Amino acid sequence: MTKHIFVTGGVASSLGKGITASSVGRLLKSRGIRVTLQKLDPYINVDPGTMNPFEHGEVYVTADGAETDLDLGHYERFVDVSLRRGSSVTTGSIYRAVIDRERRGDYLGKTVQVIPHVTDEIKSRIRSLAQDDVDVVITEIGGTVGDIEILPFLEALRQFRNEVGRNEVCFIHVTLVPHIGPSQEEKTKPTQHSVTDLRSRGIQPDIIVCRSDRELSKSVRQKISMFCDVPERGVVAALDTRNLYEVPLMLHEEGLDGYIAELLGISSNLELDLDEWRSIAERASTPSGEVTVGIIGKYIDHPDAYLSVVEALRHGGLANDVKVNVEWISAEDVTPMMAQGMFEGIDGVVIPGGFGLRGIEGKIATAMVTRETGIPCLGICLGLQAMVIDVARHLAGLDGAHSREFNPEAPYLVIDLMDDQKSVTEMGGTMRLGTYPARLLPGSRVAALYGDEIVYERHRHRFEVNQKFTTRLQEAGLQLSGNSPDGRLVEFIELSDHPFWVGTQAHPEFQSRPNRPHPLFAGLVGAAVRRAKDH
Repeated sequence: MTKHIFVTGGVASSLGKGITASSVGRLLKSRGIRVTLQKLDPYINVDPGTMNPFEHGEVYVTADGAETDLDLGHYERFVDVSLRRGSSVTTGSIYRAVIDRERRGDYLGKTVQVIPHVTDEIKSRIRSLAQDDVDVVITEIGGTVGDIEILPFLEALRQFRNEVGRNEVCFIHVTLVPHIGPSQEEKTKPTQHSVTDLRSRGIQPDIIVCRSDRELSKSVRQKISMFCDVPERGVVAALDTRNLYEVPLMLHEEGLDGYIAELLGISSNLELDLDEWRSIAERASTPSGEVTVGIIGKYIDHPDAYLSVVEALRHGGLANDVKVNVEWISAEDVTPMMAQGMFEGIDGVVIPGGFGLRGIEGKIATAMVTRETGIPCLGICLGLQAMVIDVARHLAGLDGAHSREFNPEAPYLVIDLMDDQKSVTEMGGTMRLGTYPARLLPGSRVAALYGDEIVYERHRHRFEVNQKFTTRLQEAGLQLSGNSPDGRLVEFIELSDHPFWVGTQAHPEFQSRPNRPHPLFAGLVGAAVRRAKDH
């Protein structure tokens, strides 16, 4: 029978439930245990696809085209699995499914209630991941114990444990143990209150992961153990680390994975193999050099909006044995006159994806300046479109060229709405989403980086390069180095006489892993290293 681990959080948000769940997945996988992960989010949006990045950070896209919470990115990067639509569950999707059933008459006229109908739907989503090829399902519950919107999920988990058997389920509760400066002591009371609240919902945690900025004394551990009714082995310290990749190693040193295996009756005789992960953590902490890469965005006050881009840059740093320092540059501040001064000391640039008019001229100006000055530049999704607009305006003689998204009255719409998007009226899950193939031009830079001519990348967009202008763009020197197999969509562009000026309509950051850095990010950082040496 598939086992289940549930990760809840208390005291405060942003304590690292997602990293904890990801680390547990990595540790169990290193024992040869087959795992998958899932996020239960309590907000009523059907998915994060329509949410402002200031509200929720980036929208992560799975291979099968689900728009999901950014924690799924952590899961995939740590455990190196490809998750699917069923790994992302929201209150909105739960209620929509229940209401759809009521409208069809599936409930035979019964009164539809939170218990049992909503909780049954939650449990069915959890069970759906318990496949024959999965030994353990790790499910993170978003929000914090005490939030009113989390209550149906906690009730569903309580019922679930009783239905499948107590030895088939492990509850991990992530809390905060703050250090009070004046008294110079760690306080366990917030953890005690959080666990009391959780127990009032019928859930007794098996393990408490204590976030802290310093070592927990034995007396603190004993106090938490006694007041929260958890064995001392189940009180695990999660301290601040130099980099995220050290977290699984730290939790392993705390004995977390061995205790989980014991609680769930999972064979722990399999040889634990953390050598590759230790190597990653060590290389991340002791690079031989460093480079600075600018990210030109409009959500720079909320870096989670570009979380996967930042992580992919770190992976590119691992591939080149350097630390990547990220310089956040507001797209609204970039102008052709100011850009060269703003990029002083910048070794490379990423123009990431995004939506909306704000900051677009700054991204186009960035494309122009990096093209003219030889600064390595990678354009992603909207970034590719900004690069195309730059070439159209300044090399192809198409004055006033723009995208229909921003100026439908422009004389040259070099970026236009995709044909199959013209009839779309609803938002959320209606873009070109998920994994699509591309055929790369033999001899191109991207073909050399990938080491292949057929590649698969994840997408999230409505607009594309207008095929009416591809000849003019190519005559101006732009190389269309990758297209959809039917030749209708431009997927990659580059300049052959530039150190690194590459754009992709895809989101390659979603497939980058610390043990397998994405070729485009490794290539960008490599070019940045060469520029840093030359300058």
